[in-house]
This record gives sequence, structure tokens and C-alpha cells, in this order.
Amino acid sequence: MERPSNAYPMNGGEGPHSYSRNSSGQRIFIDRACKLIQEAVAEHLDIEAYSSSRAFLVADLGCSVGPNTFYAVSNVLQAVEQKCHSLGLDSQILEFQVFFNDHVGNDFNTLFRSLPPDRRYHAAGVPGSFYGRLFPKSCLHFVYSSFALHWLSGIPKEVQDKSSPAWNKGRIFYPSANEEVINAYAAQFAKDMEVFLCARAQEVVLGGLMVLSFITRLDGAPHSQVFVNRSLDLLESCLVDMVKKGTLSEERLDEFNLPMYYASPQEMKEAVERNGRFSIKKMVELVEESAEAYPLTGKMIASTWRAALEGLLKEKMQFGEEMLDELFDLFARKHDESSVFKFARESSITSVLLERSTTN
Repeated sequence: MERPSNAYPMNGGEGPHSYSRNSSGQRIFIDRACKLIQEAVAEHLDIEAYSSSRAFLVADLGCSVGPNTFYAVSNVLQAVEQKCHSLGLDSQILEFQVFFNDHVGNDFNTLFRSLPPDRRYHAAGVPGSFYGRLFPKSCLHFVYSSFALHWLSGIPKEVQDKSSPAWNKGRIFYPSANEEVINAYAAQFAKDMEVFLCARAQEVVLGGLMVLSFITRLDGAPHSQVFVNRSLDLLESCLVDMVKKGTLSEERLDEFNLPMYYASPQEMKEAVERNGRFSIKKMVELVEESAEAYPLTGKMIASTWRAALEGLLKEKMQFGEEMLDELFDLFARKHDESSVFKFARESSITSVLLERSTTN
């Protein structure tokens, strides 16, 4: 059986194309989400209700290989300790358990080799897709996920069906495709979010919190005008050039689609409301600051995308190192020659605070 389309992890290790060496832009927003985490814990977490168990369980879903996950976890635990101190509780009586989740192919070896030596928590890896159950019922107090929920559980079936109006021939993504393709991707996102929220509703204690940070397009903005989508349009044009050159077959291009969707904050809000098991306590968009986090050169952008997509391209397109070098060298040049950077502000990073609010 073919594995899920989103089961291709970030590049592991610590080499030049690894995720750990090409994810500094995300660190900016993890730091900025720290304020939301502090406010979430201070205002909404009933720590006294959980202190009797002496254990506080945290999960980072889509953790990849670090180091960003360690910064995020540290922010959560510091906020909990501050809440304890504000209530006159001894935070030392709490034992913190942190679960690092990602797909089975994730480089957990690199992740655990990089664990901070002075950490004050027990660490465990939980392999598997977050589009399904991962933990026992009502055990998690705080769930965090950053830059992961744009990955879909799979490519919409319609875009690969030659008899469907949504067949995405000659393209690898949806932003510049016809309306049927865009709708198929949007529907897949909505379906996946329902599965994600239902699974977390089983795992998070009543009153427990989730902070989810993800790249979004502005409400009402055309998909084709979003920076990340414009960037991937350039990747698509590079693959088309390789077809014209004879390096890549047209058939292989037609069969390849990216399993990602960049939703709007409104789409996320609607998904939570449809599900009904969590309440939105706060939603923050870092629109005006987004451009600062995006790398400034084509080479840096190409390196970031290569860290994310190399595994997918190797398996689905059978690309070797030489073809990957050719593709991403061309990708970098096209970025430098294009006007794509002016669209950086058409994307935003949205952080949403959710509270487990029903027993359903």
C-alpha cells in the first residue's frame, strides 16, 4: 500500500540541505508566538485542576528534527512554571512529559541527539500521522503545532483522475489551476482538519489548550497572489523546463502534485466551528511582520524548499542528487529574476489558541 502523501519528512541530519540548517525563518515566528502561549497559559489554563496528578503532558505535533521544536517546548514549559509561581504553587512538584511527534520516517535520531542537556522534562518520540489518534484518551494538557498543518493527509483524488474536471494536468499545485482543482484542495483541507480536531478532542483533557501556528493567505486574497504559492509556481515552471529539455517526462510531471494547502484564517475558524469540540480563545495574525522571516535571496529560498521537498521528489519523481541540484539551482535563479518577493506580505503567519470545551 502506498504511504500517505504527507509522510515524507523534512530532510534529516545536519547537512547543507537538512531541515535543521534551513529553518531559521520559522524560529522568528516561534519566538513571536511565545507571547500568545504565555497569555494562553496565564488566562486559560486551570493548572490547579491538574496539579494533583503531578504530571503535565505536552505534545508537539509535526516536530521535525529540531532545533525549533525545543524552543517551542521551552516556551510552553516556562509559561506553565510562571503560572504556578503566580498562584503560589511549587512548579518543582510537576513532572513534565513532552511527546515529539512526526511521521515514522522522521529523523528522530538527530532530534534526540540534539535534546538540550539541561532540559527539565522527560522526552519521548511518537511516530505517526497527526491525522489520526496518537495518544490515550484525555491525557494531554497542552498541544502545540507549528508550520505543519498546511501538509494534507493526501493529494485530493480528483486532481489525479484524468476523467475529472479537477485533473491537474501539467501542474504540481493548485494556485494557478482551474477552480475545480482549488476546490478539491480546499475540501481536502476541511476534511483533514475535521479528522485532526476529532482526534485531538479524544486526547486533550477538558480545559486543555492547543496553540496552532501555520502559514495562511490573507482572508479574501487570491491563492495565486500568496508568496508561498507564487514561489511554488516557480518550482512548477522549473519542472516544466526540465520536461522541455527532456530531463523529465511529461507523464511523470502530470502524475506529481504537492500535498499542501495554505488556508485562510477564516477557513481555519470555520473548521473549528464545524467541529464544535474546541472553542477559539484567540487568533493572531502576524501580517505586517511576515516579510521579515522570508529569506532574501533565491538561493536561501531554494535551500528551504529543498529541505522540505527533497524526500517527496526523490520518491515520487525518482530524482537523484544531480537532478535535484539542477532543479533547485534553476529554482534559485528564477527567484532572483522574478518579482515574487513583493508578494511576501500577501502571506501571514496565524496562531490560534483553542481550548477543549466539550465532552463530545
